[in-house]
Amino acid sequence: MITLRKSSDRGHADHGWLKSDHSFSFAEYYNPQEMGWGPLRVINEDRVQPGMGFGTHSHRDMEIVSYVLSGQLQHKDSMGNGEIIRPGDVQRMSAGTGVQHSEFNPSPDEGVHFLQIWIMPIRTGVQPSYEQKYFSADEKRGRLRLVASSNGREGSVSIHQDASLFASLLRPGEQVSHAFRPGRLGYVHLVSGEVRVNGTELKTGDAAKIEAEEDLVIVADADSELLLFDLCK
Repeated sequence: MITLRKSSDRGHADHGWLKSDHSFSFAEYYNPQEMGWGPLRVINEDRVQPGMGFGTHSHRDMEIVSYVLSGQLQHKDSMGNGEIIRPGDVQRMSAGTGVQHSEFNPSPDEGVHFLQIWIMPIRTGVQPSYEQKYFSADEKRGRLRLVASSNGREGSVSIHQDASLFASLLRPGEQVSHAFRPGRLGYVHLVSGEVRVNGTELKTGDAAKIEAEEDLVIVADADSELLLFDLCK
């Protein structure tokens, strides 16, 4: 079964310096029907103005993944990490027992556009940690490139949950496929473009909740970028 989640149905916040679309309930956007999907709790599509950002704040017991689409994001945290995240980079921060961090757009003239993803960990109280890896466009072109997983296989960043995250770039007419083990959930977030997920049409910003589907075929009808989550229930 595939359930379409339209981009226009997401929650929206406009703080001037920040514009954000919330796929699931977050902050002042509350929808009891959209509290997450399996352990996937948050997908926020954020656009931050030049020279602005999120000041130092705390998190605990959450796997936080950042996926930059354009611009750059400066990360600093209480573990001593200070990195610039650019398109192609995947950043993973395990908040665990508690961490403070800030995310800032260091550019004086270019906005930053990124996805902020929260995944609930399989266990609480882990030691906080940080990881960042680069995945080129060629690695994602015409295929599903694993970028996050429970064991860091295939060079992906590692998360404390039975979940896998794939990224893909498709040209018109290209397709990718994925097989789910019995009892698994899937989620497709279409970053840009137009695709069909087992025949269900998605456009930019749309998503598909996937349940009880053994095989998934995604066909692009335009230049497209997408994320696919393979999740435990």
